[in-house]
Amino acid sequence: MSKNEAEIIKAKLLEHYKDAKSELQFTNLYELIVSVMLSAQCTDKRVNLITPALFAEYPDIVSLANAPLHALKTFIASCSFYNNKAKNLIAMAQAVVQHHNGEIPLTREQLMHLPGVGQKTANVVLIEYCGANYLAVDTHVFRTSHRLGLSNAQNTIKTEEELTEIFRDNLGALHQAFVLFGRYICKAQKPLCETCFLSKYCKTNVSFKP
Repeated sequence: MSKNEAEIIKAKLLEHYKDAKSELQFTNLYELIVSVMLSAQCTDKRVNLITPALFAEYPDIVSLANAPLHALKTFIASCSFYNNKAKNLIAMAQAVVQHHNGEIPLTREQLMHLPGVGQKTANVVLIEYCGANYLAVDTHVFRTSHRLGLSNAQNTIKTEEELTEIFRDNLGALHQAFVLFGRYICKAQKPLCETCFLSKYCKTNVSFKP
């Protein structure tokens, strides 16, 4: 793909999804990081159904750090991989309490040192909370960027590197646009190619998976 085509795709995505935000529902940094951790391989809609009761029971990082594992599991049991996620949530909270005086850090390196927080989760937290110039590659971003010929990388980290090199700025807004584009138009199954505003630039409708 030419640089000009990539710039056109970027402009169209940012125009179509102006001021796009995550569909996760949260009111503070604590709720954000928990929601993002729960959203791995789980829909935002499902996470939003889980979190009200979860945050009512565990309203802050300290209460989560002290949560009994079996009790936490009951609150997130309808979430995919809830056993591992429950362990990671408690371990993450305990690490924040023990190593950061109860304050969730806001650098990517420090976030990625927390249990259960990988690069994608760290990027999303920083995009949402700080407006950071990062692009998090989830399944939607991976699929759509490959269909458009913007990347041919085999994993999400390399895809992030390639997209960052191509686009350079407005990465947080572009991340949100890619997610919504992949969720509602360039879907994994039965993409809406006939009405897609980027169909002119599409290379394939193969359902790429990271």
